Amino acid sequence: MRIFIDFNFEAAHHLPHSFPDGHVNQRLHGHSFRARITLDGRPDPKSGLITDLGAVKSCADSAREELDHRYLNEVPGLELPTLETIAIWLWRRVEPDLPALVEIGIYRDSCGEGCEYNGEFETRKAAA
Repeated sequence: MRIFIDFNFEAAHHLPHSFPDGHVNQRLHGHSFRARITLDGRPDPKSGLITDLGAVKSCADSAREELDHRYLNEVPGLELPTLETIAIWLWRRVEPDLPALVEIGIYRDSCGEGCEYNGEFETRKAAA
């Protein structure tokens, strides 16, 4: 069974090295982002909960504070703020407090775009 928390944040960024010269994404621009933190587990027989969603929301609120109304290129670890790097950044930010974490989603709904990350790179890094 999976549970999740969604949160939104507004942020600006630019991607100077990700696109050919003159591409619009090389210029400063902003997005409305939606993030999803998904956890997996069995409900506890006594509480009926996988985990307290209030604790997950607290973790999400803390991460949101670091992202909302920011210039993402200046956030440590997000110097190249693609959907992919934002998903990895958020995974690393919340995973220590959420051991049942199975997926991070970062979405730009107005563009119909998103990225879903399952921590695979973190698993490889730990195995190396």
